[in-house]
Amino acid sequence: MPTEPAGSALPNTPPPTTSEAARMIPFIVGCALFMQMLDSTVVATALPAMAQALGSTPVRLNVAITSYLLAVAVFVPISGWAADRYGARRVFMAAIALFTLSSVACAAATNLTYLVIARVAQGIAGAMMVPVGRIILLRVVPKQDLLKAMSFLSIPALLGPVIGPPLGGFMVTYMSWHWIFLINIPIGIIGIWLVRRYVPEIREASTPRLDWTGFLLSAVCLATLVSAFEALGHSLIPPSAVIGLAVVGFVCGLLYVYHARRAPHPILDLTLMREPTFAISVLGGNLCRFAVGAMPFLLAVQLQVGFDMSPFSAGLITFASAAGALLMKFVATPIVQHFGFRRVLTINAVLTGLFIIACAAFTANTPVWLMIGILLAGGFFRSLQFTAINTLTYADMTPERMSRASSFAAMAQQLGISLGVGVAAVTLNLSMAARGQHTVSVSDVMIAFVVIGVLCSASTFSFRKLSRSAGAQLRAK
Repeated sequence: MPTEPAGSALPNTPPPTTSEAARMIPFIVGCALFMQMLDSTVVATALPAMAQALGSTPVRLNVAITSYLLAVAVFVPISGWAADRYGARRVFMAAIALFTLSSVACAAATNLTYLVIARVAQGIAGAMMVPVGRIILLRVVPKQDLLKAMSFLSIPALLGPVIGPPLGGFMVTYMSWHWIFLINIPIGIIGIWLVRRYVPEIREASTPRLDWTGFLLSAVCLATLVSAFEALGHSLIPPSAVIGLAVVGFVCGLLYVYHARRAPHPILDLTLMREPTFAISVLGGNLCRFAVGAMPFLLAVQLQVGFDMSPFSAGLITFASAAGALLMKFVATPIVQHFGFRRVLTINAVLTGLFIIACAAFTANTPVWLMIGILLAGGFFRSLQFTAINTLTYADMTPERMSRASSFAAMAQQLGISLGVGVAAVTLNLSMAARGQHTVSVSDVMIAFVVIGVLCSASTFSFRKLSRSAGAQLRAK
């Protein structure tokens, strides 16, 4: 694994030391992750204004969201291979550049077709940007510092979905919808400069040819499954089509498993699941990630539809969970260091689920300070859970398997978040059907919060399978 000096592209700037790079890389990758998570949520708020400007309807313009999600799902599996083949630093920098340029193209779009093309390019960049950035972090940051780095990295993942709706509402109301894309320009420029300055080149000496059969099977599988889960959230296509998409996805998934067992270098390495810490972190972690997709969706319905709040007012309340995530940054490392991964994950999974369920008790008369307090605590425990999960995922991975592990984990996370939205939407629809109504009520949202909270808490049974010494090497002082 040859490594080039990080400052080789800047002849007049001395290359950073290893400790400097280790300190800066979590911040750099965190910025990229925040940019991606923010962009994937901020568009929804701006759909009506964008539809009016582009001569379309919000329903038709929803394809701008789904096209981005599909592009991410399709190209995530290829990210690890691309990093090994062309160099992680080079791919990471190219992905940030493409994301920034495609953001400009989105803002300059004059019709729906151009917007969708730009969003697909954005999705491809997003699929490469975060997994490859995580590969760099895993290769450069020493294992004993990985927990601290991951505590920082988990914050933007939680901030993006929470900040996105109110920020989008503010920009659309007081500026214009174009700014939800143009805001990525300064972040992207700064990101590219930081990568050139602090990130060393990481590239495998030899990389096998791309597994095209596996890539096509995984692409169809992930694209159809994500489409089916997302469709459950907005009911824009008939149930028969949703079932058809899900069936195609599962069949292609089974075909991929058959192929991966025979291919010498499959694009998604299923043998990674033989590593107990990786398998438990992925499976248990995805139950927890249902909340990442479901919570912003359910809170928006509860506060705006149920309590008749404005999007901006509702967004200011939900921002409390982001504040909780920020508070977690200062205490996550000592908590896990003291109690260990197994104890933290098993107990905190239940606490995280209980605070999700607590949101079901909100009514129109609930004091705002009480809502904020519950969301603040919920954001704290949820962020602590993801910090521990994201760190433990790579605890027993050797350097040569980091790229494959990052691609696999990113793919699973994408499915988990989409499935969370789908489960919440199905619960709402079933509750409405049970009442014989076609419009959502507060009672429907209450049931959905309980379902998501119970599923999140159920992940404790997965984490109990961890050994008591799991991640011990990451707790070194």
